[in-house]
Amino acid sequence: MAAAAAVPPKGVFVPSPTFFHPESPSALQAAVDIPSQVAHSVLLAKSGITGIVLLGSTGEAIHLSRQERSDLVAGVRAGLDDAGFPGYPLMAGVLTNGLDETLEWLNDYARAGAQWGLVLAPGYFGAAASQEGLRDWYVRVADRSPIPVLVYNYPGVTNGVTVLPETYTKLARHKNIVGCKMSHGNVSHHVQVSLDPAIDHDNFRVYSGFGQQLGPIVLFGAAGVIDGMAAYYPKTVVRLMKLVLAEDTVSTTAEIRRLQYVVSLAEEFIGRYGVVGIKEAVYRVTGLGVLESGRPPIVGKLANGEWEKARGQFLTAIEETEASL
Repeated sequence: MAAAAAVPPKGVFVPSPTFFHPESPSALQAAVDIPSQVAHSVLLAKSGITGIVLLGSTGEAIHLSRQERSDLVAGVRAGLDDAGFPGYPLMAGVLTNGLDETLEWLNDYARAGAQWGLVLAPGYFGAAASQEGLRDWYVRVADRSPIPVLVYNYPGVTNGVTVLPETYTKLARHKNIVGCKMSHGNVSHHVQVSLDPAIDHDNFRVYSGFGQQLGPIVLFGAAGVIDGMAAYYPKTVVRLMKLVLAEDTVSTTAEIRRLQYVVSLAEEFIGRYGVVGIKEAVYRVTGLGVLESGRPPIVGKLANGEWEKARGQFLTAIEETEASL
């Protein structure tokens, strides 16, 4: 019998934004900034983040060429190794619909040093993609992928396609499908899949794409979150995750509730400003990256005064918590 595929650890993963150099008037688009990508990855590793997702939706994989994607993953892997983090958990996003191209991305990532592929549900045709069709597509990918894969369900970028709990139950039986990321607000789906007695939860991990769901889903069996806000306020999310995963949460209930509140409030910033907001926050908080760069159509920074307004509305409490950790 074949050995079980490696399963990602429980904890907090960060969907890292992709860093770009300043735009040059003579170039078609800004160049990828691998040194800044490495510096950010090392910062996250030192902050206690469990692992990193490169080139997901936040990472704008669709805006990079095949060579750029491979170079970025390989560069981060080498940079983490050099910084004393060999074998650090890396997922890489696959955001395409064709089977051949999906496997091409996965093979490239395997060679570059990623341990898992986070594979977006094929949603070009929207509701025409039946649950049986989704299951068949993922099985064909997993049968041939050189690295284990996770199902990535983000209805907001896949014409509303939603992978239903019964489909996860079937896909979880595949030895090379080791988990899922649900980037939607249906907490019931998270809980159903996390507690499904027909799923071997040691070999299939459930992650949410939203840190504001961390407490509610992890307390009911989920493995963790793949959370954008942890890209710039990692310590608070890590602390909350540690407390929620602890065997005894009774004595820390008040702290769990406090931390979940400040995390949930701060997550409103991402809901309002998206990828551009995440990049601006990373720059403002860590000093990494540049403002007013990127690749069309999401080039630029927040409007003048918007960062200061958002800090006062959403981020003050988490800034204070982060400083205390």
